[in-house]
Amino acid sequence: MAWALKLPLADEVIESGLVQDFDASLSGIGQELGAGAYSMSDVLALPIFKQEESNLPPDNDNKILPFQYVLCAATSPAVKLHDETLTYLNQGQSYEIRMLDNRKMGELPEITGKMVKSIIRVVFHDRRLQYTEHQQLEGWRWNRPGDRILDLDIPMSVGVVDPRANPTQLNTVEFLWDPSKRTSVFIQVHCISTEFTMRKHGGEKGVPFRIQIDTFKENEAGEYTEHLHSASCQVKVFKPKGADRKQKTDREKMEKRAPQEKEKYQPSYETTILTECSPWPEVTYVNNSPSPGFNSTHNSFPVAEGNGSPNHQSEPVMQVADFSTHLLRGDSDRQQNLLPTATPQEAQQWLHRNRFSPFCRLFTNFSGADLLKLTREDVIQICGPADGIRLFNALKGRAVRPRLTVYVCQESQQAREQQQKHENGDGTTNTFFVYHAIYLEELTAVELTEKIAQLFSISPRQISQIFKQGPTGIHVLVSDEMIQNFQDEMCFVLDTMKAETNDGYHIILK
Repeated sequence: MAWALKLPLADEVIESGLVQDFDASLSGIGQELGAGAYSMSDVLALPIFKQEESNLPPDNDNKILPFQYVLCAATSPAVKLHDETLTYLNQGQSYEIRMLDNRKMGELPEITGKMVKSIIRVVFHDRRLQYTEHQQLEGWRWNRPGDRILDLDIPMSVGVVDPRANPTQLNTVEFLWDPSKRTSVFIQVHCISTEFTMRKHGGEKGVPFRIQIDTFKENEAGEYTEHLHSASCQVKVFKPKGADRKQKTDREKMEKRAPQEKEKYQPSYETTILTECSPWPEVTYVNNSPSPGFNSTHNSFPVAEGNGSPNHQSEPVMQVADFSTHLLRGDSDRQQNLLPTATPQEAQQWLHRNRFSPFCRLFTNFSGADLLKLTREDVIQICGPADGIRLFNALKGRAVRPRLTVYVCQESQQAREQQQKHENGDGTTNTFFVYHAIYLEELTAVELTEKIAQLFSISPRQISQIFKQGPTGIHVLVSDEMIQNFQDEMCFVLDTMKAETNDGYHIILK
C-alpha cells in the first residue's frame, strides 16, 4: 500500500518540473521579442521573405505608358478592392474616350509629327463567350439586321482622321489621330448585355463586355501594323437610362453598408481609365485583307473622311452604278419597280437605290424573282417590322393613296352649244367629255391652283381665283376648308372667266 501511495507523488513532481521549464522558456521568448529588441525590418530581412519577394512579378505601377485612354463614364462603387473596375453604359448613348499622349521627352521619336492608328472594339469579357464570339455576333446580326454593335459619333469627335467601319465587323471601328493634338473620340454601343444571356426570363444578369483599344504606328511600307499600346476596361451596357438607375442602386447599397464593409470596396471614380492589356489577335484586325494597313487597297468601307470638322462632307459607303433601263419601269424614281428578270447584281443595285443598303448582305444571292416571291411575313421576319413593311411595299410597287381625288373636264364652246340645244329640246347631245384626275395631298386652295395650272400647262400666277358654282348659279370662293369637305372622286367641269383687274383668269368649278 505504501508503494502505491508514492506513485501519484512522483507524478506530481515530474509534472511540476515540466511546467516550470515551459514557463521559463516562455519568459525567455518575451525578453527576446521585447519592445526594445523587436524590429519588423529584421523580420522581413529573413531569407524566407526574400525568397517569396523575388518570385513576385515586377511592379508596373511606376511604368510610364506611351498612351492613356480615358472613358468619360463613372465606375461602379460596388466593386471590391483589387478587382477590375466596372463601368455601366447606356445603349446608343455617345461616350467620350480621350486619347492622351503620355510619352516622355524623346520617347518614340519615330511617331513625332506622324499619325497613329487606333482600333476600338467591343468584345466579350467572359472566356466562354470569347470562344464562340463569331457565332454570337452572327446571331446578333440576324436578330438586328442593319444595326452595328459599335459606332463612332463623327460630329462630336475631335481630332479623328479617316474613321472607318467595316460592314462585316459590327463590333470594330478604326481611325487615325495625331498624338500631339487634342483627340477625343465618341463611341456608341448598340447592344445590351442581356442580349447574350442563355435564358431570357427577365431579371437575369447581363454579360460584361470589354472596350479595347489597340494602337499601331506606320511601318516602312506605309501600313499601320507595328503595335504600340493596348488597353481595355470592363463595361456593362443597359437599355437607355438603365445605366443611371444601376449606378444609383449600387450607390444606395454601399451607403447602407457598415464602415468596415465599405473599406472592402473601391470608391466610384468620375472617369474610367483603360488598363494596359495584350493586343487583340492579329487574325481579326481589319477584314479579309492580308494586311490591316491604311493604303489604296484598303477593303474597309469609310464612314467619313477628313479631320472631323463640321464642314467636312462624308463620302458614300459604296459607289452604286446607274440603273439599266430594262431593270426599271415607270416614268419617275418613285415608280421604279423591281422586275422578276433582274439578276442578283441588279437586285443589289435596286436595294441600294431604294435605301435598303443595310440588308444587301442578307439578300446577296437573291434575284428579282426571289425577292418578289417573299411574303409580307417573310420580309418582316428578316428585316423587322418597320423596314420589312417598307421593303414589302416597295417590292409590290404600291403607291401611296392620295387623300383626295377629283375629276375635272374643261368646258369648250362646242360643248356649250350642244348643252344649250339639249336644254331647248332641239336634239340629243353626243358630246364626249374627257376628264382628268387631280390628286391632292395637302387639301389646300394653293395646291388645287398648282394642279390645275399644271394640267393646262400655264403658270399658277395666271389663275387669280377659283370659284365653285353654287345654288342658283352663285360663285363661291374655294377655300382650304371647302376643299377639305369635298367628297372623294367628285366631278367638275371647268369654266374660265377673264379677271377684271389683271391678265389672269378665274376658274369656275361646275
